[in-house]
Amino acid sequence: MSEITVHVDGTPRRLTVDTRTTLLDALRERLGVTSPKKGCDHGQCGACTVLSGGRRVLSCLTLAVTQDGARVVTAEGLAAHDRPDGERPAGGQRSDDDGLHPVQRAFVDCDAFQCGYCTPGQVVSAVGMLDEFARGWPSAVTEGTRPPRLDRAEVAERMSGNLCRCAAYVNIVPAVQRAAAESGTAAPGAGVAE
Repeated sequence: MSEITVHVDGTPRRLTVDTRTTLLDALRERLGVTSPKKGCDHGQCGACTVLSGGRRVLSCLTLAVTQDGARVVTAEGLAAHDRPDGERPAGGQRSDDDGLHPVQRAFVDCDAFQCGYCTPGQVVSAVGMLDEFARGWPSAVTEGTRPPRLDRAEVAERMSGNLCRCAAYVNIVPAVQRAAAESGTAAPGAGVAE
């Protein structure tokens, strides 16, 4: 057993965990944070995606003990207003008037979900992916050395670790593109393309 402190959605949470406990199980079963979902429990569906230190991680494959002192953000914490720690929402973006992060707002506006089970992981992954894109990180489909364009192929590749059993991809890709365009997360010289 190990005692750890994880900053979940801006709140430090102290708990004792078995060294084999995953971050997903610690969040859901021990801390009551249920937005990360247990889909496949093998790191193949992305429903459990959270941000740790600003980077996308699959919480079902991450041991909780490795997150001691880490700042973990779930879909619930993306647009937190007036957080006690004074931090801005994940991704550095401001939330809109109804309290939604720009990516969450784009998912609603583009109807980018059906049953909603995968949506928290999709949204968190999109936030992390847009940060990677804004930093100019290439993907497997980025051509040449020019800044990448956020076209359909680029979004699909960067979001490929998140599966939707309802096949809402036709609206997920435009939602990610819209969030990038409206929040200004595209890198200078890069752009959003159809």
